This record gives sequence, C-alpha cells and structure tokens, in this order.
Amino acid sequence: MATIRDGSVPVLLVVDAQNGALAGTHGREEVLANIGMVLAKARAKNVPVVWIQHSDDGMPKGSESWQIVAGLGIGSGDYRVEKRFNSSFEETGLDGILERLGATELVVVGAATNWCVRATAYAALDRGYDLTLISDAHTTETMVLRDGRKIEARDLITDLNVAMAFLGYPGRKNQAKKAAEYAFEAMTPR
Repeated sequence: MATIRDGSVPVLLVVDAQNGALAGTHGREEVLANIGMVLAKARAKNVPVVWIQHSDDGMPKGSESWQIVAGLGIGSGDYRVEKRFNSSFEETGLDGILERLGATELVVVGAATNWCVRATAYAALDRGYDLTLISDAHTTETMVLRDGRKIEARDLITDLNVAMAFLGYPGRKNQAKKAAEYAFEAMTPR
C-alpha cells in the first residue's frame, strides 16, 4: 500500500494495446494472452480498467492502427484516455480519473516497453503511486540505431523489468511480476 497516497485501490492501465503499437512486436501473441489474463483478474475483483490510446502520424485517431487490438474486450464501465505523448499523464485526463477512483496502485501492461510503458511507469512513481509492471504483458520491437547497431526487443523488455523490480522510491513500492503470479487484492470501498 502506498504511504504517499491514502488507501489501497489498484487500477489496471492498459497502455497502447493498439494494432499499430503491437504490430511486429516481440512475443506479441503471448503478451496479448497475458494482457487478457490480467484483464480477467481485474474484472473478477471489480478493479477499474483504464485504456490508453496513443495517436500520432503513424497511428492517426480513428484509423485501423489506432484501434485497440480485437479480442481484448473493452468493458462498458472502463475508462478511455487519449494521448499524444509517451507518458499517459502528459496533457491527458488520466490524473483526474485516478483521483476520482482513489487509485493508489497502478498495474501496467501494454506497448511499447521502451517508450510509452516506460514513460508511464516513471511518471506514475513520480506522482506517488505504487506500481506493478506485469513483466510478461508488455512488449516492443527491436530498435535499429542510426549507426546500424541493434538493441533487441527482449533486452529492452528485460531492462524495464529489472528497473521496476529494483528501483527505490520513498513511500512507494514498485515491482515486476508475471501475469500468472499477480493477484489483485480485493478493493476496499471508498
């Protein structure tokens, strides 16, 4: 439980689980299955779900690439946040939604590990939330640098998982857990 924020209310953030963001990513099908598993666990415990949708020149709003991947099942009571920057908090209504929900822990899944997932995770910790990164429910593509060197997708994923497991923030907890190992605690009504 966060000591900076009162309460013990988890919220699932599904970051950019969009056709364009997940196209060509490492272990895409396994990651989608793990996102589905975490969604099912959240729904079983009445944990709020917030879907983040990125738009830019490569994923214009309303396009097929902008759409949430079919089969993930956005619920009628779920929240949607549209964004234009890597962090899900920048110039969006996410802070207000989380405040109304009384959120204290954010559970993060989605894409892309080295951009929007990373920026959102650090922004959440900076804002005083406890953070759980589901280590096998986020992904990215291999990066090819201008000089031709590559940073493999699996290494980018491992890097963020290690960071979220070992960072230290005062008054907060952060961790990386596999989808099968993570359990939402029953919510305390506000």
